[in-house]
Amino acid sequence: MLREAAEWVDALGVVMWEAGELVSERIASEVAAGQFVIAESHGEAAGALRFQMEDLLFWPDIPQQESAFVHRLVVRRRFKGQGISIELLRWAVDRARELGKQHLRLDCDESRPKLRALYEGFGFRVHSFRQVGPYYVARYEYNVSNAS
Repeated sequence: MLREAAEWVDALGVVMWEAGELVSERIASEVAAGQFVIAESHGEAAGALRFQMEDLLFWPDIPQQESAFVHRLVVRRRFKGQGISIELLRWAVDRARELGKQHLRLDCDESRPKLRALYEGFGFRVHSFRQVGPYYVARYEYNVSNAS
């Protein structure tokens, strides 16, 4: 799913993830660590997200214990527009709340208006902007304690 999404976005002229982020061994390690959640639709994998308990790369300036972090939200093209992203984000909010976190945080490339609109429409608010290596990202937070 991750490679499929990256290839589609790359074809549009936008780099979603650096090549090293999609190395099979790295993904397998993250899966083995229990960091990925898969959304299914009619028994078929439709989307996924990476749920982390810390993110020192994109969020080194905040207390890590107060937050959970989402990365690599992806939905397969044939499931686009069916609410898979929203359901994955709802799961992440619920999981963060269960873990006693105050915030769910994520980031995305600042120049991705559709993705930013998805996050803002869900209820994430812009926290800040930050240069992280080759990425200039918009950092978002969602107050888990206010979620219904």
